Amino acid sequence: MHFFAYSQEMSPVSWNREVASPSSTAASPELDVISLGRRVRHLRKQAGLTLDDLSAAVGTAPSQLSLIENGKREPKLGLLQQLAAALNVTIDQLLGAEPPSRRAALEIELERYQRGPLYESLNLPKIRISSRLPLDVLESQVGLLQELERKLNEQVATPEEARRANGELRAMMRERGNYFPEYEAEAQKVLKGVGYTTGPLSQHVIADIAENLGFTLHHVGDLPHSTRSVTDLKNRRIYLTQNQRQDHDPRSVLLQALGHYVLGHETPRNYGDFLAQRVATNYFAAALLLPEQATVEFLQKAKAAKEIAVEDIRDAFAVSYETAAHRFTNLATKHLGITTHFQKTHQSGIIYKAYENDGVTFPQDHTGAIEGQPSCKAWTSRAVFDVPDKFSAYSQYTDTPSGTYWCTARTERSAAGEFSLSIGVPYQHVKWFRGRETTARATSNCPDPNCCKRPPASLANEWAGNAWPSARAHSHLLAAMPPGAFPGVDETEVYSFLAAHSER
Repeated sequence: MHFFAYSQEMSPVSWNREVASPSSTAASPELDVISLGRRVRHLRKQAGLTLDDLSAAVGTAPSQLSLIENGKREPKLGLLQQLAAALNVTIDQLLGAEPPSRRAALEIELERYQRGPLYESLNLPKIRISSRLPLDVLESQVGLLQELERKLNEQVATPEEARRANGELRAMMRERGNYFPEYEAEAQKVLKGVGYTTGPLSQHVIADIAENLGFTLHHVGDLPHSTRSVTDLKNRRIYLTQNQRQDHDPRSVLLQALGHYVLGHETPRNYGDFLAQRVATNYFAAALLLPEQATVEFLQKAKAAKEIAVEDIRDAFAVSYETAAHRFTNLATKHLGITTHFQKTHQSGIIYKAYENDGVTFPQDHTGAIEGQPSCKAWTSRAVFDVPDKFSAYSQYTDTPSGTYWCTARTERSAAGEFSLSIGVPYQHVKWFRGRETTARATSNCPDPNCCKRPPASLANEWAGNAWPSARAHSHLLAAMPPGAFPGVDETEVYSFLAAHSER
C-alpha cells in the first residue's frame, strides 16, 4: 500500500512518476502494520499515555504493544477495537490512510526501506527510528534512498531484462489469444463519440476523435528526435512531426498517443510496464482503424468463401500490411476459431517481432525471448526474400518438428532495411485461406543446429580455420537499454520542447 505522497516535501521525481514505496512486509495485504504502528504510537503520546497505561486499558502486555507500534505484529480485530476505544478514536481513524504528521510519514517510509530488498542489498546497519532521531536526518536518509532507488530503476532495463519482460508479455498475450476486450470496448466508445459508422478511418475523423477527447493537434518541424509524438497534458496538445517521410502511419502515431490518455496510463515504473503500454496503445489504435464488428464481419465472409487474405484486410481498411496482420492475430482465435502466428523478420534473418498461439516452435533464448533470434532459413519468413515477384504474397508449407504450417508473407522496405511480414496457421486451418494451393514446400528441423545453424560438413571441412570475417558489430549490442521511464527519450529535450511551444 502507498498511503501518502511527498509532492511538497520531497524532491520531485522525473516524468511525474510518484515515488514507489518499497515492498511492505505487512503480515496481511489488507493492513499496513508499519503505518498502523506509527499511528498507534502517535495517538498514545497525544493522549499522554505510557505503554504501561495503554497496556492496562486493553489488557495486553506492554511488550506486545511495543511490537505493534514498531510494525512487527499485526493486531487482531478485537485488539484493534480495544485500542481505538482506549485512544478515543474510531477504527477508521486508527486505520486511516494518511500519516498523522510529516515526521510520522518519514518514519514510515524509512522503516519500509529498511525492511525492503534495496536496503538489504546495501549491507548497511539499520537506523533505530525513535523520537530522538533528528528530523533533518530522517529527511536526508529517505531522500538518499529514494534517489538511489530511482537511479537503480533507470538502469534495470538491461537487454536481458528487456528480453525477459518481452517473453512474459508474450506469454500473457498467447494465453488470451491476443484478444483484449477491454481495449475493444474503449475503442468502440471513442468511435461512437464521433458518430463513426463504417469505412476506412480518415484523417478528418481522427481529428474529430482528438477534439472530442479535448486535445488540439499541432504539426511541428522540431519534434524531439527521440520521439514520434509528444503529448502536453497541461495544455491538452498533441505535437506531431511535419515530416511526411516516416516508417509509421501518421494516423497510428496519433491514435497511439490518444490511447495512453484513453486507457489511463501512468508513467511506466519499469521496462515491463513500458512494453505493456506499447502493446495496449498499438492494440487500441488498430481497434480504431479496423473496428471489431466491421473487421469480424469482413473476416467471417472471407472465411465462408475460403478466401482469407491479409492483403484484402489491408485494402478494405486502408492500413499497412503489418497493421492488417497484427489485427488478424487479435481477432482470428476469438471470432474465427483459428490459431495463428506472426513474424516480422529482418533481411538478415533476425526476428524483430513475433506472436504465436498455434504451437509453432520459434527460436528463443533462456529468458523466453524470441526477438533478436535468427529465424530458420527454411521458413517462409526467410524464403520470401529470394522470391523474384515482390508484388504478390508468397505462400509456403513448412514441415516442422511441431507439425506442418502454412504461411503467407510479403516484404516491405523501411529506413532500417527490408523486412518480411508473415502470417501462418497449422495445416488444419489452411483450407480457409487464399494461397493454400501453393506447391512451395520446405522442411525445417530447427531448433536442431544441423538444420541451418551449422554449415554443411563439406564446407566446414574445407574452410574451418581458414576464414576470419570482420563482423558488423553494432555498439548498441554491448550497451544497456537506454535509461529512463521512456527508454531512449531525452527528458530535458522533451521538457524544453514543451516549454518553448507552450508560449506560442
